[in-house]
Amino acid sequence: MIKTSILISATVICLSLFSCGMCKSSKTSTKQVSADQILNTSKILPGADQLSAYMPLLKGKKVGLMGNQTTIVGESKEHLVDVLLREGVDLKFGFAPEHGFRGTIERGEKVDNDKDTKTGLPLYTLYGGNEKQDSIVNSIDVMIFDLQDVGARFYTYITSLHRVMELCAKHNKELIVLDRPNPCGDQVDGPVRKDDKFKSNVSYHKIAMVHGLTVGELANMINGEKWLENGRQCKVTVIPVENWDHSKMYELPVIPSPSLPNHLSVRLYASLCLFEGTEISVGRGTDWPFQVVGYDNPVYGKFTYNPGEKEGMVKHVEGKGQTMYGLDLRDLDADKQKFTLKYILDFYQKMPDKTKFFTRADFFDKLAGTDELRKQIIAGKTEKEIRDSWAKDLAEYKEMRKQYLLYKDFE
Repeated sequence: MIKTSILISATVICLSLFSCGMCKSSKTSTKQVSADQILNTSKILPGADQLSAYMPLLKGKKVGLMGNQTTIVGESKEHLVDVLLREGVDLKFGFAPEHGFRGTIERGEKVDNDKDTKTGLPLYTLYGGNEKQDSIVNSIDVMIFDLQDVGARFYTYITSLHRVMELCAKHNKELIVLDRPNPCGDQVDGPVRKDDKFKSNVSYHKIAMVHGLTVGELANMINGEKWLENGRQCKVTVIPVENWDHSKMYELPVIPSPSLPNHLSVRLYASLCLFEGTEISVGRGTDWPFQVVGYDNPVYGKFTYNPGEKEGMVKHVEGKGQTMYGLDLRDLDADKQKFTLKYILDFYQKMPDKTKFFTRADFFDKLAGTDELRKQIIAGKTEKEIRDSWAKDLAEYKEMRKQYLLYKDFE
């Protein structure tokens, strides 16, 4: 039986509104707020903002936290670590995902065990070769997961979720997921990952490339589909987002990683990340990562830019120091951007020597979750033909997804 619970009572909602400052302070006002008034509020409240919903679950327990710079509380954007310590929670350690606990480490770089510079909290990692932390998890009673995902299968924060669930299930520890909106949760698209041949940090689950789930919904799916080792179940409590559903746009209050600096980059990410299996630049090393695309050949367009070195984008910059010719996407309406193959198909078709396009073919296949997409591009298939080839798998995934939704869907 799946041990998953959702805390969503009117009382909890009311208390969490007081704790985040949306209502007048309970110390200065005795006015009662009705359930109807609460439910009609339009402010989106991530799970972390609802202190009254999860603080009682931490009382008298030893606690661990998987978090990073997106792990914030309220409009003040105070880090959850600081809130927990101030509230007297017995916080023992933090787990850091890709990009580190404060979000300053580059993509793919090793994340070392360390201490949080601000609080002195011991930090460990499940990313970059340190997947097994059995003794650490076994030393606590409950684990908190609070990371802002962006809705693409290859964004590795959901791989970290899986590994935390593995450890908690193995040692019979409760996991509290503080859910956050999916900024691309208004769509489900792309190929579903094929067999384990294509399983990696960037394609850990057999889900669509644009998966249409929050981390709370994915945690339920991981449990429900028995994807944990030996079919184990993780005891998961999801603190759901209030006043959000899959049809609503959500602009992230804190950037989730150095190369996704704004809402447009997040919305374009799923379409442009496939270029990382090539030598094509997606603007790393500029002020506009995932908002420009180019290569060092004028055949790609008159717009030019020169990748250099920016904070969080130094070691892995395609075309560093060269003039890139290509597309300027910075004026696009972010909310209207959805997953498309048009950019990758256009750049492949314009490449004079197509044998030089897929310079990292194996990595491209892992990003795609299949080698079929690369082969279809080489064969000159249209976007419609490619989409038709994955339609059956995508339809089956959508049906599975419906079982685990916590929020009203976009369709």
